[in-house]
Amino acid sequence: MTGEGRPAQGDRPQEIGFILIPGFALLSFAGACEPFRAANILSGQTFYRLRYFGEEQGRVVSSSGVEVPTEDLPRQRGQLHTVFVVAGGEPTGWDRPAIHAALRRLARFGVRIGGISGGPYVVAAAGLLTDRAMAIHWDYAGAALEAFPRTRLTRARYVVEADRLTCGGGVAPLDMAHALIAERMGAAFARRVSDWFLHTAVGAATDSQRGSTAERYGVHHPGLLTVLETMEKTVDAPLSRRAMARLASVSERHLDRLFLDKRGVRFSAQYRAIRLEHGRRLLRQSPLRVGEIATACGFSSTAHFSRSYRSHFGCSPSSERR
Repeated sequence: MTGEGRPAQGDRPQEIGFILIPGFALLSFAGACEPFRAANILSGQTFYRLRYFGEEQGRVVSSSGVEVPTEDLPRQRGQLHTVFVVAGGEPTGWDRPAIHAALRRLARFGVRIGGISGGPYVVAAAGLLTDRAMAIHWDYAGAALEAFPRTRLTRARYVVEADRLTCGGGVAPLDMAHALIAERMGAAFARRVSDWFLHTAVGAATDSQRGSTAERYGVHHPGLLTVLETMEKTVDAPLSRRAMARLASVSERHLDRLFLDKRGVRFSAQYRAIRLEHGRRLLRQSPLRVGEIATACGFSSTAHFSRSYRSHFGCSPSSERR
């Protein structure tokens, strides 16, 4: 290593693999692998070598139809340093026993294991994130929380925890790659790589995956924002109007007026919509029974959940799942 923390000329390339699951998000994949390619170009030397794997040799098709040539899943460590699983679509398509076995085998060999977008779900399903912190795309967070209760789910953009790496996907892999390149080649060089991609605002690991509550709901009243944030955090055990009014430091009547004025809906309708959206994601992404989903969304019975769901979305929960 040089004095600046950068690898010396002639250091062995760091081999990074990507296990691609059909329907993987192309943006997440590119954001994860392209910075390492750029690092080689800017350094004038091959410090990183990239490999792409599928369940069998051939091609894996992304969500946008782009095909990536792949090798068979690795059976030995070889020179592999880190392997990421990249997944998109719905968790119902991520039951991949051969990939789970390959991940466990590589982890025993000492390979650093990571997941991107929906990939952390696959790593968790392989049993490699038990009692560990995990970042995953926010759209899959509910399903992951129900499926892997012993995983410490975070809302971070990415998590680097020793020999495990998890990332929410989207553009967050650019931030993660910046951190990994800085780890090996120094912060100044990582900054050059990010500039190469016009990535001028590098996000920290702990930055939020989503826009602020104010941006997403189009409101700026402090009390109302507090209530909306609390609604999103309490879908399984809804708080009363009185409790929410106390949080907002307003009366119950004034809280109702705020929702009608700023959101155009009543307090109860907004809360119910947030809980039903959560239910919709669980129906699409988790194997939970409808009754279990009703409980996870704070409804007193399956029948109540089904009636509310049909009224809100125009179809039954069972039809949604089909």
